[in-house]
Amino acid sequence: MPNPTHSSHSRTVVARAARLAAATLLAGGFTLAAQAQSLAELYASARGHDASYQSARSQYEANLAKAAQARASVLPSANLTAAASRTHIDTTSTPEPANNPREYGSQSAGFNVTQPIYRPANLASYRQGEQQALLAEEQLKAAEQDLIVRVAQGYFDLLGAQDSLTFVKAQKAAVAEQLASAKRNFEVGTANITDTREAQARFDLVTAQEIAAENELRVKQLALDNLTGRTGAAPWPLKPDAVFAAPTPSDIEHWVASAETESPVVRQARIAREVARLEVEKANAGEKPTVDAVAGVNRTLNKGSNSGVAISHLNGASIGVNFNLPLFAGFALQNRVKEALALEDKARADLDNASRSAAQAARVAYLGVVSGQGQVKAYEAAVASSQSLLEASKLGYQVGVRVNLDVLNAQSQLYDTKAKLAKARYELLVGGLKLRQTGGGLKGEDIQSVNGLLAP
Repeated sequence: MPNPTHSSHSRTVVARAARLAAATLLAGGFTLAAQAQSLAELYASARGHDASYQSARSQYEANLAKAAQARASVLPSANLTAAASRTHIDTTSTPEPANNPREYGSQSAGFNVTQPIYRPANLASYRQGEQQALLAEEQLKAAEQDLIVRVAQGYFDLLGAQDSLTFVKAQKAAVAEQLASAKRNFEVGTANITDTREAQARFDLVTAQEIAAENELRVKQLALDNLTGRTGAAPWPLKPDAVFAAPTPSDIEHWVASAETESPVVRQARIAREVARLEVEKANAGEKPTVDAVAGVNRTLNKGSNSGVAISHLNGASIGVNFNLPLFAGFALQNRVKEALALEDKARADLDNASRSAAQAARVAYLGVVSGQGQVKAYEAAVASSQSLLEASKLGYQVGVRVNLDVLNAQSQLYDTKAKLAKARYELLVGGLKLRQTGGGLKGEDIQSVNGLLAP
């Protein structure tokens, strides 16, 4: 039987240590609270810092400018021309060696306008430009949704690493207490050396786990800092009583249908298919005639000529229609049509593949959220059961019906279950964001919804 005096002394020491730890945490808590950031704050930082997102924004602006260039092909074009020349002639006649030099020149200026009347290739290019502008918007939306998920993933990865280290340290403290108790009991002859060896082995194992947890925390900290541009980002923790809402609507087919039509990848593939169809139109237009309206005003001033020194002014204005019909270009036009048709088939196949992939991703994400909710509830019950098991094992060890290994195993099970519960809660939140992303409905407002589950 354990010595009651030693047991009472041990409980007193542990109680004092607990009060000291609580005071330390309370004192440090105010500092952390002043420095900690919410998910919304870190997302705002990432929008202004993340290189991948900044690249997507620059690409968006470039794509809009490129799309606007296609409009020029259906608008009138105007140009101003000007020219000036001076000619010097020096002639020598024989047999009389007499020079007869002359100089004359001319100046001209013109203004010409061309308005396409019938150019089907230009019209197809213009419509392609409109589709390219839509594609640029979809690509930027996809980049924003990807940033939301990456920030949330990094945010909760860091929280998970912090929790893991906290649980490992708590387990280490509990094992250290059990090791000290085993040593005392061995010294007074109430336990054998096996209890001490078991506790020492478990203490060494937990020490190794603590080192790994500390390194994992550093890695996750660096990842979030790199994403947000902050140094030492400190996320708000999740509320212990946070309630996780079920997917709305709770119908997997709704999410699948939404993903098949509204997923960012599907919408981009649909636009790409339309661009490919217009490319076929443009290729076919290469064999069609073109008609342009042209107008111009020209003025020429001649100061002399090779035959005389007269000065003349020429003023002219013209308006008309230019017609052009391609006849043969070495089969280049026919092969271009074949190429465009093949690329249209490819775009159609890419759209089918994107739709199927999006539907599969929606199913996986939905089932993951539903499964995550069940896991959270199961782990919450497991934590309560593991806590009861640990208390019962400690009591049984004190009265001699349990051995030290039972207590150590109960401690390991409790802290391992707590770590799994925390991880399941974080994965459930990130999974909810990914589910919205598959359907194309993920927005910045969803960050605020998750933010409401965090404790400042």
